[in-house]
Amino acid sequence: MKLSAVLITLNEAARIDSCLRALAFCDEIVVVDSGSRDDTCARAQALGARVLHQAWLGFGPQKQFAVEQARHDWVLCIDADECVSPQLAASIQAALRDPQAVAYRFARCNRFLGRWLRHGEGYPDWSLRLFDRRHAHWSQDAVHEKVEVQGHVATLRGDLLHESQETLARYLEKQNRYTDLQAAMLLARGRRYSSVKMLTSPLFRFLRFYVIKAGFLDGRAGLIHILIGCQNSFFKYAKLHEAEQLQRQNAAQKS
Repeated sequence: MKLSAVLITLNEAARIDSCLRALAFCDEIVVVDSGSRDDTCARAQALGARVLHQAWLGFGPQKQFAVEQARHDWVLCIDADECVSPQLAASIQAALRDPQAVAYRFARCNRFLGRWLRHGEGYPDWSLRLFDRRHAHWSQDAVHEKVEVQGHVATLRGDLLHESQETLARYLEKQNRYTDLQAAMLLARGRRYSSVKMLTSPLFRFLRFYVIKAGFLDGRAGLIHILIGCQNSFFKYAKLHEAEQLQRQNAAQKS
């Protein structure tokens, strides 16, 4: 089966080279850029990618747009800060010689504060990124988008390596934007603020990933990673509360 690798980018010049080089086994590489101000596009073109431009639509819609631009039905969707390991590349090639599923998932290994996380919330971080677009598509979620599949999903050996190389400050800025989007999504779906959920969600998250799934084995990096995740769980509901208040105030002013 012919395979298209698909990426969405924005100012990824510092990281895109290693990502694209690891995709040399693919039949084409499609990069959909949403307005980079660095030389992301030039670097991608120099490495053989077909570069398209699309204003930002939100994570789910942007990725689905990129999938639709591919020339082949089998697509591999990754981010510019990810790299396909040699073992995973071999597994993908073997699977596509005679596909036994319409989609495949594989483990994603995250590097955080200089350490590859192998436990807790950081691993295996199952990611469904390889699929036949005739039977699967990205959800329309603005954040925490996922691939929705009609058919059998199988698992491949090998890791997708996620090495963001960003500072802790930048990582926290990104998490702040994510919780903004999460709160807005909850509000749009009619979910309501709950003090109980705001308090218990971080606790359950800590117990699940740091204790039960042995996140403590990842040392200080693992502890910091899960505590930020717990903070996100708290702020998601705190921001939902704020959004509900603003919604009521706006409704009162209109009346």
